[in-house]
Amino acid sequence: MFCITSPDFSSRSQIQDKINNKTKPLGSLGKLEQVAEQIAQIQQQTQLSIKQPHMVVFAADHGIASHNISIAPQAVTQQMVANFLQGGAAINCFCRSNDMAMTVVDAGILVEPDDHPMLKKQRIAAGTQDFSQQAAMTHEQAQQAMAYGADIVHQIHQSGCNTIGFGEMGIGNTSSATAIMASLLHLPLDECIGRGTGISDEQLNTKAELIGKGLDIHQGKLDTPLDILANVGGFEIAQMVGAMLQAAQNQMLILVDGFIATASAFLAVRMYPEANHYFIYCHCSQEAGHQRMLSQLEATPLLDLGLRLGEGTGAALALPLLKAACAFYNDMASFDQAGVTV
Repeated sequence: MFCITSPDFSSRSQIQDKINNKTKPLGSLGKLEQVAEQIAQIQQQTQLSIKQPHMVVFAADHGIASHNISIAPQAVTQQMVANFLQGGAAINCFCRSNDMAMTVVDAGILVEPDDHPMLKKQRIAAGTQDFSQQAAMTHEQAQQAMAYGADIVHQIHQSGCNTIGFGEMGIGNTSSATAIMASLLHLPLDECIGRGTGISDEQLNTKAELIGKGLDIHQGKLDTPLDILANVGGFEIAQMVGAMLQAAQNQMLILVDGFIATASAFLAVRMYPEANHYFIYCHCSQEAGHQRMLSQLEATPLLDLGLRLGEGTGAALALPLLKAACAFYNDMASFDQAGVTV
């Protein structure tokens, strides 16, 4: 479905030499140096650039959310999408402050929203099935969702964008992300599950029981990333996986947000390992399993701000760091240029 190749690493030593010979002690810009090196490997240009950065927020509902395992009812998915379209959410604020375009995707909300210039309708169905009782979606729906996600990235890339971030909205989607993580890493559920946006002890116990039940009934049907996506995933997660893989195929810079986005990235990497070279992991959230997934992906997140919101907020907040990495790589003098002797 995708053709993803690794960046050309033959120039790695030249890139590292250029960074090391800037007027600074070796390694003194920390993670910014790692980001600059990654961007330089991907872009293979003497001048690095962030062109027309774009945030895509995928929204969908989840059947498992009917069990009251979130701080908000399912109707909030639709209400928050309306808030995105009106420009009133955190992600809108952060995109505006960083000159980042934003698109909202209806991947399968219970109630179809009204048309809006910022909205792209790519509905698979009115929410997934309850994966604690049956498969969340069919394999065909999962593949269609991935194709939809790929298509929107293709369109955005064609417009001149080389840097893209992904966010999500869907009440109950930390349950899917937890089940995905447990399935991919073969870990006990208690090492993967967390409180999402802040549920009570009673809700956490119910959430654990339902996810555990779902993993039990799908046992033997979680062998491949597509199997996992179909049985315990979400429509927004599936579209995000396809979007990430298309962006990697296009050799774009891909800003990975929090727990749900990282679960999507993990699925993408299991499908196409080369995709991981294009992912920039933006932050470590407060969700219990997020750090574990980042570690498995050998990822060092740029930020640790105690975020647990989703929406792509951590990815948008990291964008200025990418711009700063490009700026020092492009414009900072070398020791020879500055006449500085060390």
